[in-house]
Amino acid sequence: MAADAGDVAEFEAHRRRLFGLAYRMLGSAAEAEDVVQDAYLRWRDAAPDHPTAWLTKVVTNLCRTRLTSSRATRETYIGPWLPEPVAAAALGPLETAEQRESVSIAFLVMLERLTPAERAVVVLREAFSYGYREIAGLLDLTEANCRQLYGRASRRLHDRPRFADPDLARWKEIVARFIAAAQEGDLAGLEKVLAEDVVAWTDGGGALPAARKPVEGRAKVARWASRIVTKFGAGYAYALGEVNGQPAIIATLGGRVAAVVVIDLDGDLVARAWTMVNPAKLSQLGPVASL
Repeated sequence: MAADAGDVAEFEAHRRRLFGLAYRMLGSAAEAEDVVQDAYLRWRDAAPDHPTAWLTKVVTNLCRTRLTSSRATRETYIGPWLPEPVAAAALGPLETAEQRESVSIAFLVMLERLTPAERAVVVLREAFSYGYREIAGLLDLTEANCRQLYGRASRRLHDRPRFADPDLARWKEIVARFIAAAQEGDLAGLEKVLAEDVVAWTDGGGALPAARKPVEGRAKVARWASRIVTKFGAGYAYALGEVNGQPAIIATLGGRVAAVVVIDLDGDLVARAWTMVNPAKLSQLGPVASL
C-alpha cells in the first residue's frame, strides 16, 4: 500500500526521536537507520491510532531482537568495540547533562554489559523519562519486572566513569597541547596532560592497525598517542567538532573523516580517550558542528 504525502509527513515528524531511541539501543547509526525504515514500513501498513506509543514500542522491540542476534558478532569483534560516532544534530535535544550522558561514548560502551531488556528499560527511563508503567506496556512486561530490570542494570552500571561537562575553552587548550605533543613525539609533554590512570581505546575493527586491548597508564598512553600520530597520522588535518553531545577531535585525510577521538577530562587532565578509525563506522557520520 503506497503512503500518501500526509502519512509520510506524519512519520517524518517522529523520525529523529525514533532514530535517537534506536541509536541509544544499538550504538550503531547504520543499524538505527535500518530499524527506523523497518518501523516505517510496518507503520504504513498498520495505521495505528496512537502513533507515538506504537512506533516507540515497535522500534524498541526491533532493537531488542537485533541486540540478541548481534551479541555473538560483537563478542568476536577484533579489538575494542566502540559505538559509531554521530553528529549531535541527529540525536535530538542535548540540553541537559542527563541527555548528553545518554549518548556519550562512555555510556554507550557501558550499556554493552546489559541484556537487551535491561538496556531497553535504562534507555527508556534515563534518556526518554518514561515511567515504569509506560515501560511495562511498551515491553509487554509487568511493572515489577521493569523495576527489577532497572535495579539490576543500575548495579552493573554503578562503576561507570562520570566526568563533569568540561569548560570548552579549557578543553580546547588541553587538547591542543595533547595534539601538538603527539605530533612532535614529545613524550614528556604528553605525560603532563595525561592522568596517571588514563585509559585509551581504539576501534579499528580489524580494518586498520589499532591496539587490540585498552592502553592503560600515563607512560603507555603517551607512547601510544605519539606512535599513532607520527606513524599513521602523516598528512591528516585536525579540527575540533561535536559528536554524541561531546567535543571531539576530527581527523581528516583528503577531505574524508579518517578518525574521531573523544577525550574525557578529569579536571585538567585527559582521563579517557576513545578513538574510532574503523572506516565502516565513520562512513555514516554526517556533517559535524565545528567548535
